[in-house]
Amino acid sequence: MQATVITTLPFGSGLDRLLSSTPKRVFWRSSKTGRISSSSRFLSRRRPLAQSAFGDSMGRMRKSLGRRVDDLAKWFLRFKLVSVPARLIANSSYAWSFISRTDRIRTNRLRDRLKQGELPEHISIIMDGNRRFAWSSNIGRDLGHHHGKEKLKDVMNWILDLEIPYFTVYALSTENMRERPEDELESLYDLYISGLDEIAADPRIHSRGVKVQAVGRLESLPSKVRDAIDRAESQTAGHSNFLFTVCLAYGGREEIVDAVREVATDHAKGELALESIDSAQISARMYTANLPDPDLVIRTSGEERISNFLLWQIAYSELHFTDVHWPSFSKNDLYEALESYQSRRRRYGE
Repeated sequence: MQATVITTLPFGSGLDRLLSSTPKRVFWRSSKTGRISSSSRFLSRRRPLAQSAFGDSMGRMRKSLGRRVDDLAKWFLRFKLVSVPARLIANSSYAWSFISRTDRIRTNRLRDRLKQGELPEHISIIMDGNRRFAWSSNIGRDLGHHHGKEKLKDVMNWILDLEIPYFTVYALSTENMRERPEDELESLYDLYISGLDEIAADPRIHSRGVKVQAVGRLESLPSKVRDAIDRAESQTAGHSNFLFTVCLAYGGREEIVDAVREVATDHAKGELALESIDSAQISARMYTANLPDPDLVIRTSGEERISNFLLWQIAYSELHFTDVHWPSFSKNDLYEALESYQSRRRRYGE
């Protein structure tokens, strides 16, 4: 029995997402009967690529149209007259070159549209899906985390190109530190060390004036990680054009608790009057006191929750959820999130 894999192009996707996706349907020809059969066990349902917290009409239209296109493609692929040319096209370098060129044109046009509108001052990303990416790609867990680290470098460059001054990522939560196996945590610690050292040594970080800082309960991290944080912060301390913040050993509730403790301590010392305690006093004692609140929070990998991230700061932030795993997050995915942001009206309680 000879098997041939045909991967159909997901509607509205970029080339990098296509290359990182698993096969949608497998076809094979029986050596005895010559009959072509297929299996849909590799078929994965894809939810909207651009989905806001409250729904997005553009996302719903994309979902409906994409589903119809996928269903139509699957129906046509039942026939040999279609499946054979499809296999040839799928294996053609010319086809991939055309797709890549088309994808670049689409990305550039989207970028130009974004620059005509108002971009957020502060973007925060919950980088989720490294392990699921590894599982779906049939690679080791640690390699999935490595791909996630490399993706962060790409996204950093895209945000610098858009001249967005504040960029914050959720790298390690306090819950992760309690629940993850010790061997995985050790692997993550080594990854943070190499990632921080690479970012601090990156010539573009220095030429663009990017300051690096880490926030969280850093005292709970191993000393080798704290040393890497110190190196990255000291080597970029003189920069002020952009601020890149990594949340490590971080929890939103823990941050609020620590801020309230500082308020209580200052009041007990007589340095802060009871009637002076307000939200501004608490904000001034948060880990991120030197940052504006995020305008846009992006979470990858399809989970639609905040997971204890910047709970105090995101009261009026716009939320964007995408099904794409973090290592597969593309420039188009970032631009679609920004396009969704620009289409919303921020009311601030109005």
